[in-house]
Amino acid sequence: MASPVELLSLSNPVFKSFTFWVGVLVIKIFLMSLLTAVQRFKTKTFANPEDLMSPKLKVKFDDPNVERVRRAHRNDLENILPFFAIGLLYVLTNPAAFVAINLFRAVGIARIVHTIVYAVVVVPQPSRALAFFVALGATVYMALQVVLAAAF
Repeated sequence: MASPVELLSLSNPVFKSFTFWVGVLVIKIFLMSLLTAVQRFKTKTFANPEDLMSPKLKVKFDDPNVERVRRAHRNDLENILPFFAIGLLYVLTNPAAFVAINLFRAVGIARIVHTIVYAVVVVPQPSRALAFFVALGATVYMALQVVLAAAF
């Protein structure tokens, strides 16, 4: 059995894949902040008086375009952050590389697709739900594997 030091090394293809997808998803979360700002400027929707670019503008909290991006960003935080934690613990269970790498890939791609169909090019359901449940299913699977490994 491999030691934790060996498992948490970039020479371990599972950990290397995990670190790649964590990096991609961190960048994605940061880009959501920029996308929110772009929507705010595009729609002239600002939540703070000091951000108003003209005395003619008013503070506004309910622009549908801004709120859609904010909801997508919040959904990322609610789903990607648990993936970071459980994915790291999953690496420590020494899973089969093929399974683990594809689970990480599924979460990363599904979260990117979720944002695209929710906040960039709005696509009708079930596109968003499918992307959401692919990532959720992969994360729950990893969580169950972690629980089973720790319990027995």
